[in-house]
Amino acid sequence: MNVTAYRRGRTVRTIAASIVAAAALSLTAACGGGGDGGSDKADKANSSATAPASATDGQGAGKDEAGKENQAGKENQAGAGSQAGNGSQADKGGKEGAAGVKDAKSQTQKSGGGSEAEPVGDCDINKTAITVQNVKSPINHMLLKATNKAGVDCKLVGYPGLKFGADAQAATPVNEDSKPQAVVMLAPGESAYAGITTSAADGSGDEGGKVDSLEVFIDGSEDPKPVELPGGSVYVDSAAKVTYWQTDAQTALTW
Repeated sequence: MNVTAYRRGRTVRTIAASIVAAAALSLTAACGGGGDGGSDKADKANSSATAPASATDGQGAGKDEAGKENQAGKENQAGAGSQAGNGSQADKGGKEGAAGVKDAKSQTQKSGGGSEAEPVGDCDINKTAITVQNVKSPINHMLLKATNKAGVDCKLVGYPGLKFGADAQAATPVNEDSKPQAVVMLAPGESAYAGITTSAADGSGDEGGKVDSLEVFIDGSEDPKPVELPGGSVYVDSAAKVTYWQTDAQTALTW
């Protein structure tokens, strides 16, 4: 065997094997690199595919938030409108209430009552008819009557002042037990009464005697009014008294 030819052949086979191995390694590397690139591209594709979905989700959430805000705004506007409506109703109620109070005051004034009505003045002695008469019971009593002849209401305050006789030094004292609970008010044509005790029934009075004149004073007037005595005269002593003005004759004669 030719040794030189053998070695040459072996060398050629070794070189060929090396070339084949290098080619295989290159192919493997190429395949491996392609796989990584594919993986990256797949990841990017996945990311690109999911991105619109996320954006869509974000837009949906934004729409939801906007919808909630719009709804809240509508509710606030509705609430404000309701409050405004309630305020209008309250104003209306207040106006109606004020109108009712005004009408009530008007009615009160028309009826002559209440603090805002025109106050009733004292009776004018020149527009008041005053008479006196004897009564059978109780004995030694007379009844004084005052009638309002004016065209307006008037009042008789307290009791009448009586001066029996021209020489009387003082007015007849009042019976304090007869004081009424309220001042006597007289409409036109109405009358008030006062009972007069002229003398003691048992004759115990002092300084008695007949008098032939009587003057009557009423509150609010300075001048007296002469009143004619029944029969022209009456017996009067220290027991003489007069009652407060009363609204009826029976009460005036009870004291």
